[in-house]
Amino acid sequence: MARIAPITTSRLVAAPVAALEEGARVSIDLATAVAELRRVGYSAVVSDCCDAVGLRGQTLGPGILPLSPAQGVLVGLARPSRSVAVDVMPARPYAMEIAFIDSLRTDDVVVASVPAPVAFWGELFSTAARARGAAGVVVDGLVRDQRRIIDMGFPVFARGGRPTDSLGRIAMVEHDVPVVVAGVRVAPGDLVVADIDGVVVVPAEAALEVTARAIAKATTENHARDLIEGGALLGDAWDRFKVL
Repeated sequence: MARIAPITTSRLVAAPVAALEEGARVSIDLATAVAELRRVGYSAVVSDCCDAVGLRGQTLGPGILPLSPAQGVLVGLARPSRSVAVDVMPARPYAMEIAFIDSLRTDDVVVASVPAPVAFWGELFSTAARARGAAGVVVDGLVRDQRRIIDMGFPVFARGGRPTDSLGRIAMVEHDVPVVVAGVRVAPGDLVVADIDGVVVVPAEAALEVTARAIAKATTENHARDLIEGGALLGDAWDRFKVL
């Protein structure tokens, strides 16, 4: 299938969105959004802000977790792919996978739907993706070479690990098209935020508003935390800030 050019931060222009604090209006582009979410964001606050704008089904099904809790928060733009189970050796091993990984760019996040219990991703895929500037990988399936990937510091999220190779067992059949991954539709250029709690995918058309809300809500939660740590009751913090 022909590759559709992914949305990149340089192609997106600023758009006005509503901030939560003091009724302010802000303007933000997606490059700034990605940078700010990496600084203050996390999956729970982004999920809450999806709920606030009526997007109540944006978290991938449970069980897709970082290889290491120390990975922190992964933020980037979705490059979805879909693989299927096969039982024959291909004429050109890994052909579409190699072309796909070689096409990755800065801030891309591979979001892969993988149906079979074999390793879709490993160390050399990670090395190549990182060299292209990719932000990380989310696999609804299994990976291998986990220790080496962790040592690289490259963010990979998966359901687990297995040493079994994918060759002749699964094959990528499409990429850079909308794909349902762990129950959520993921389109090229959607905003991905993932951490130890799980993975949130924000549709590209809502990414700027959700990001502005998430940045404001994270700041408000910090104020609420300070109030509670200073001796206030949880109820007092809720009455003042309306966040939990």
